[in-house]
Amino acid sequence: MIDKSKEKIEAVLSRGVVDVIQKDELKKKLASGKELRIKLGIDPSGSDLHIGHMVVIKKLKEFQEMGHKVVLVFGNFTGQIGDPTGKMESRKAKTKEELEKNAKKYIDQVSILLDTSKIEVRWNADWLEKLSFADVVQLASCFTVAQMMERDMFQDRVSKNLPISMHEFLYPLMQGYDSVALKADLELGGTDQTFNLLAGRTIQKAYGQIPQDILTVPILEGMDGVKKMGKSENNYIAVDDLPNEMFGKVMSIPDNLITKYFELATNVPLSEINEMKKAIEAGENPMTFKKRLGRELVTIYHSAEEGEKAEQEFTNVFSQRQLPEDIEIVKISEAEINIVNFMAENKLVASKSEARRLLEQGAVKINDEKLTQEVLNISKTNETIIQVGKRRFIKVIYVGNSA
Repeated sequence: MIDKSKEKIEAVLSRGVVDVIQKDELKKKLASGKELRIKLGIDPSGSDLHIGHMVVIKKLKEFQEMGHKVVLVFGNFTGQIGDPTGKMESRKAKTKEELEKNAKKYIDQVSILLDTSKIEVRWNADWLEKLSFADVVQLASCFTVAQMMERDMFQDRVSKNLPISMHEFLYPLMQGYDSVALKADLELGGTDQTFNLLAGRTIQKAYGQIPQDILTVPILEGMDGVKKMGKSENNYIAVDDLPNEMFGKVMSIPDNLITKYFELATNVPLSEINEMKKAIEAGENPMTFKKRLGRELVTIYHSAEEGEKAEQEFTNVFSQRQLPEDIEIVKISEAEINIVNFMAENKLVASKSEARRLLEQGAVKINDEKLTQEVLNISKTNETIIQVGKRRFIKVIYVGNSA
């Protein structure tokens, strides 16, 4: 049963949406009661998703709840080439096996929001591998070199005298051909994907199909409040972060992003979000709303109970200066440790270079005192609490040769 109510259509085409190409046409299709094929193309170059990735998945969920067919097409062919979007250099190639393994984990993670029993999962190698060289030439004839060079990232590379490989021109053509193979009615993507989404319209028309409509969603900034959320920037909130870690990360986002996170990453009604915005502008403490945001996100990706527990843990640790209840304990046999090596080995940091950087910034504490040297002597009688940043704690106990 297709939900074609005017209210639902207006909501799905407005909240968390940057642009809808052929909006009037799409409204007519949604109001017709016909089941639409809603496409999202994914090159699973990585397997760990963050809430920035989930912005478009949340939008897919809205269409799915209206009764439309969600089609996830995984780039087990295109992913071996890599989308140059936003990159100052070509992406390193992945093997087909790596991509398919990542895709399976991707499906597990999006199942938090989507009913994966009702989605259609496709692999673009199924049709792209079958194209002959003549087929590729025909596909390439849909665009000019000048059209390709209009892309900002290519112009940036030319201005910086950086190379552009010919195969990168083929990527949007292949993504566009995916829409032909799938007979997509609508394709979703981030604003950084607009060129590729438009390519689908052009190629569908060239192959005698009705061009797909396009809906783009905003790019969500990471915890630094500046750059796009991503692992390479270490500014991300992962879907599979533990509840306390997820809540703590939310507490560190800039105040000006609170309502944007609410709109794009939660289901809180827009009317409430607008009231929050007014309250913050009027001088109410943003921390109040940050705590609710953290609780909402933990509830979505874990449970309401975990959301409440994470908020209480945060209050205990940061407001009342208590230690976390579930602090990890590490027993050591040597009284002297290299703190850089120790932090990396115990996953307090992603790398030794990050450990050194945090040490230099004064972000590493021993028993609530800032640490400045790399070598640390652990007392035989006292427990030592190592704190990295605001949220990462570990208790070190010296046990001598009995460890």
